[in-house]
Amino acid sequence: MDVRVRFAPSPTGYLHVGGLRTALYNYLFARKHGGKCILRIEDTDRTRFVENATENLIENLRWAGIEFDESLEKGGEFGPYVQSERFDLYTKYGLELLEKGLAYYAFDTSEELEAMRQRLQEEGGSFKYDRNKMRNSITLGNEETKRLLDSGEKYVIRMKVPEDGEVKFNDIIRGEVTVPCKDVDDQILLKSDGFPTYHLANVVDDHFMQISHVIRGEEWLPSTPKHVLLYQFFGWDTPDFAHLPLLLNDKKAKLSKRHGDVAVEDFRAKGYLKDAFVNFIALLGWNPTGDREIYSMEELIDLFDLSKVNKAGAVFDLKKLAWMNQQYLKELSTAEAVPVLKVELEKAGVANLRDEYIGKIFELFKERVTFIGEIPEMTNYLYAAPSEFEEAYMAKRWKADTADLVRPLIEKLSTLSEFTHDSTHDCTKAFCEEAGIKMGELMHPLRLMLTGKSAGAGMFDTMALIGKEECLNRFSSFLARKEAGEL
Repeated sequence: MDVRVRFAPSPTGYLHVGGLRTALYNYLFARKHGGKCILRIEDTDRTRFVENATENLIENLRWAGIEFDESLEKGGEFGPYVQSERFDLYTKYGLELLEKGLAYYAFDTSEELEAMRQRLQEEGGSFKYDRNKMRNSITLGNEETKRLLDSGEKYVIRMKVPEDGEVKFNDIIRGEVTVPCKDVDDQILLKSDGFPTYHLANVVDDHFMQISHVIRGEEWLPSTPKHVLLYQFFGWDTPDFAHLPLLLNDKKAKLSKRHGDVAVEDFRAKGYLKDAFVNFIALLGWNPTGDREIYSMEELIDLFDLSKVNKAGAVFDLKKLAWMNQQYLKELSTAEAVPVLKVELEKAGVANLRDEYIGKIFELFKERVTFIGEIPEMTNYLYAAPSEFEEAYMAKRWKADTADLVRPLIEKLSTLSEFTHDSTHDCTKAFCEEAGIKMGELMHPLRLMLTGKSAGAGMFDTMALIGKEECLNRFSSFLARKEAGEL
């Protein structure tokens, strides 16, 4: 059997991280089995349609490295199938079920439906359309139904679920699922405005697109019996199903916007690296080996196995995501990092730095940060001499005799022909040994004069990066201000 899967989001806003995982699993499964992965925009619910949402979805999927097959010519290189362009097809098959007696007209008003809902609630039951007590072609008969249709009465078309029996299907993740027909609602297939519901359009499209495996979120599990019945009504082969576990927050509740960021674009804006984010998303509910957590996209494809996806909800652990981003940041090449860091520096008002210098900054700080965007604020002293100095640090590290101790060291540093990490380190070490001073007694004053901060990269790396002339200027300026009582 040829493997054909689809990711079918609705254009209702941002791309949820759960949606990205669904798209990713479909993509991994298709690539693993040499199949096709199709993008389909399910926009039949026009009340929830958001302008430019489709473009946003596609842009974020492309960023994540998820490529789709069978692009439509008018949609461009990433052009998806769009349900709103296929309404005639859904209407045709909705009417076919009417002709077969497997669907019926329902004329209930919103007030009548609300009254039924309240009655069922008072009786302690859950909402399920009661076709034997409502206004539809089953209770009204052919003559009254024809009269209402001829008079222009508003109606919907509902599927006619068998009153007895069971609906059975196998879920790759959950095993065999059995649902009594009495628990399946007579779902609306065509709405009063002629638009199809998700359920009809979904099944019709999956059939004609020859989808072999439906891989989607757990929230669609209750709808699957309706879909299985529709396949049976039409006499079509049913695809294999796999319903992915929910994503949970750290309180084990369903991940939602109320509890923080859930949109892919929010994580991108915060500076998460693509490969780290995709790696993290892939392991939400599945881990191919259990002995490691860092995988390339090629490894994820090679190892992907739907049957190993967990049933239980997966916790979206932000601490783990941050850790993973750090691991990828450490391995990021300087060439890849420089353009990103340059943009972040420009945001912070720092421009006209040479790429070589930016690259050295990155190499010095990449293991000290979680995001590249954190570097500009941490390294402001690398672009200009500090104007402020940490008071607590100065009070602790600058003693009455410190100036007399550092002056001869500065004099020795000024004689160095090369101003590198090793040369400045060796010079300082030799000076301290000769003077009988611990290196820490001078290292902290040097850091204070150069950076104004108590923390940063290695002192000798910092000196080499700032350069001899600038270091000597800062030492001189600081000592002069100290003598003048300005500090």
